[in-house]
Amino acid sequence: MDRHTGWLVRTLAVAATGMTVGLLSTAASAQEIRNDVQDLRQDRKEIRQDNREIRGDRRELRGDTKEIQGDRRELQGDRREDKRDRRGDVKDLRHDRRDLRKDVAEKSAK
Repeated sequence: MDRHTGWLVRTLAVAATGMTVGLLSTAASAQEIRNDVQDLRQDRKEIRQDNREIRGDRRELRGDTKEIQGDRRELQGDRREDKRDRRGDVKDLRHDRRDLRKDVAEKSAK
């Protein structure tokens, strides 16, 4: 029985030592924790700044979109005006040709 007890005590001692070493090696020092907290704070500041920049970019995009829409409306209006002018010019050409034919026919008849 003593043999088993000795073996058991030695096994428990080795296991306890292993656990203690493992826990101590994984425990972070206070300085590491402070550094991690500072890094987290810095990251939060950077994220807030990035969010501000994104909001500003979105505002600019909205403004650009409105400008583009206004330019499109203006171009559409210009195109319509150009079409009207062209139609008017075509009508004027037809009238001028007709008048020219009349003048030629009248001169030929004299």
